[in-house]
Amino acid sequence: MAVSTTKEINSSIVLQLSPVVSLSEDSLFDFCQLNSHLRIERSSSGELIIMSPAGSETGNRNAKLMQQLSNWSDKDATGIEFDSSAGFILPNGSTRSPDASWLKLTKWNALSDSQKAKFAPICPDFVVEIRSPSDNLKTLQDKMSEYLDNGASLGWLIDRKNRQVYIYCPNQDVQCLDNPVTVNGDSLLAGFNLDVTKIW
Repeated sequence: MAVSTTKEINSSIVLQLSPVVSLSEDSLFDFCQLNSHLRIERSSSGELIIMSPAGSETGNRNAKLMQQLSNWSDKDATGIEFDSSAGFILPNGSTRSPDASWLKLTKWNALSDSQKAKFAPICPDFVVEIRSPSDNLKTLQDKMSEYLDNGASLGWLIDRKNRQVYIYCPNQDVQCLDNPVTVNGDSLLAGFNLDVTKIW
């Protein structure tokens, strides 16, 4: 595959494909399946962002997050949860894979079977990103803003390094919690209280 330029941001490699190569949504999905050992996202401008798999410790913290979200989601039964391997095509054309996400069941059921089988063309209602040691905080903050701009109703950015949780809601200033014990999602996820001590 030919690319016009390559640049590296932290532990990610960003490939500039345009105007040499244009990947359709189906081609991007197939490319990601062929390279399943990598985490691949696409920006709204068409850049491919290639990330190595998360470290074992970060993977464990992601699992603790998913365990709590899945347990709550099963009881609540109004939506469906996704782990970091799920990709979503946002309205702005980017393809993103949050560390954890949740979507109202009514929105999920409105998608066709073929849309569900690949990268669903929808923005989750709730997204979480966990900052790994190699992640740039500003890059993750920009990604959280992108989720909100594309329809997310709630986002949490968990910065393990500084023990802070940033809360993102539409039309509100970002709230930063210092070393919280729990974070609740009651504005969208009634009754969901994340035990952040399992994530630190």
